[in-house]
Amino acid sequence: VKACQACYDFAKAYKTPFISGKDSLYNESPQGPVTPTLLITAIGIIPDIRAAITMDLKASGNLIYIVGETLQELGGSEYYRIMGFLGRSVPKVRPQKSRKAFKALIKAMDLGLVSACHDLSEGGLAVSAAEMAFTGGYGVELDLREVPREKDLNREDLILFSESNSRFLVEVPQKCIENFESIMRGCVYAKIGEVSKSPTMCVYGLNGEAIIEASISDLMALWRKTLSGGFP
Repeated sequence: VKACQACYDFAKAYKTPFISGKDSLYNESPQGPVTPTLLITAIGIIPDIRAAITMDLKASGNLIYIVGETLQELGGSEYYRIMGFLGRSVPKVRPQKSRKAFKALIKAMDLGLVSACHDLSEGGLAVSAAEMAFTGGYGVELDLREVPREKDLNREDLILFSESNSRFLVEVPQKCIENFESIMRGCVYAKIGEVSKSPTMCVYGLNGEAIIEASISDLMALWRKTLSGGFP
C-alpha cells in the first residue's frame, strides 16, 4: 500500500501519469518464489535522435561535472552487499530539488553543451565514472574533495559508492563551461574532474592523494566477471 501511495506522490510531483498497467501472477524462478515487485517503465520522446546524449566519454581535456548532492545513503547498495551489510539509510527521492536539476540538465543538453551524461545508480560515483570510460576509450581523473556532499560525509568509500538518487556525471567541453554553469545555477553541481588521454581511472581522495589508480581494461575485466549465483 505504501509503495502505491509513493507512486501517486511522485507521479504528481514529477507530473508523470501512469497511463496503463498490468499484473502477473507468475512469480517463480529456479531459485524459488520472487518477492512481490512493483516495476515501472518510463518512455520519453526525443524529437531529434541525432541529439541524443550517450554516456561514452568524447574527448580528453573535457571537464567532468557531478549534478546532485551525495549523501550517506548506502542502505541496500552494491557496496554494502559486497561488504556483507544491509544498512538502513536507503536513498530517498527529493522531487523538488531533482525536478529543478532535471530541467536544467535537459536544457543544457538541448543547447549542445553536454558531450556525455550518465546517471549514478548501482555502485555510485566510482562505477558510473568507470562505465563512461569503458565505452569511450578515454581515462578519467576525479577529485573527491570537490563532490557536493552532506556536512558529515567524510569517508572516501561512502562518497565513492553512495547511491543517492537524482545524480548525474556530465562531460562538458571547455568552451561550454560558462554557459553550462549559468544554466545549472541554483542546482547542486560541481566540477570534479577531467577526461584524460591515458586509459586509466585516477581518483584523488580527501587529502589530495591518489586513492585509486587503475587501468580501464583491468576495471572492465572486473566489471564483466560473472555475478554471484552463476548468472552471466
